[in-house]
Amino acid sequence: MNEVENPAEIVERASVRGLEGIGRKVNSFFEYIGGITTLGGEAATTVGRLRIRFAETVNQCYLLGYQSLVIVLLTSLFTGMVFSLESAVQAVQYGFGNFVGGIVSYTNVRELGPMLTAVVVAGRVCAAIAAEIGSMVVTEQVEALQSLGLAPVRFLVVPRLLALMIMLPLLTVFADVVGIYGGMWIAHAQAHISYDDFMSSARQTIGFEDVVKGLFKALVFGILIALVGSYQGLTTKGGAAGVGKSTTGAVVICIILIFIFNFVMSYFLYGGG
Repeated sequence: MNEVENPAEIVERASVRGLEGIGRKVNSFFEYIGGITTLGGEAATTVGRLRIRFAETVNQCYLLGYQSLVIVLLTSLFTGMVFSLESAVQAVQYGFGNFVGGIVSYTNVRELGPMLTAVVVAGRVCAAIAAEIGSMVVTEQVEALQSLGLAPVRFLVVPRLLALMIMLPLLTVFADVVGIYGGMWIAHAQAHISYDDFMSSARQTIGFEDVVKGLFKALVFGILIALVGSYQGLTTKGGAAGVGKSTTGAVVICIILIFIFNFVMSYFLYGGG
């Protein structure tokens, strides 16, 4: 006859299993952060030694940056238009129409421009990087590079990293300009705010320092996208199914990190402390 288990022992075993699960998750998290940091350190060392493949970097600027221009411009245009549409009419009704240009410009330059650009580019580019490098891993092309004495970081990671560090701030500039002009057009069409009043308010509200801080955000986001996509690709396992998992994971992780880093940088750059 089986002995009846003590309820306290059942609870204790469940607690132990729960703690083990939490421990594994925490360990995996720190392993992932350590892997990203190590990859970034290796890439920085390679760049510091000027071991850069310039032709491949230019090619990646075209593939990762220029080919993302249209979707970035469309996203920024309609975001600026919607933001202006929501605020312009109410501002005029309450007598604050002269501030609409500053509000739209301030929000675009500091937050919406760099963050939305990074999210849009991450959805397209981070997945592409992870899929391309992951396919090379599962087909043993990366092992072939290593057997020839060639560093995968120099050949695969550094060109994409430099390309995004160059192109994401440039895309952010275009996104800021298009978002502001889209908001200006809607403010004029819907709330009859003149173009001169809109631009005068924008010039009085934002300064060169705000633009520089927004571009710094874009630079950090570019580094995040390149490192996360490359790391997910280099750690791919399990054939074609593994490539799909790495690609999906790259986009999800990258977008989460973009929102986290955006909050942290906004807190310190704009005097949150």
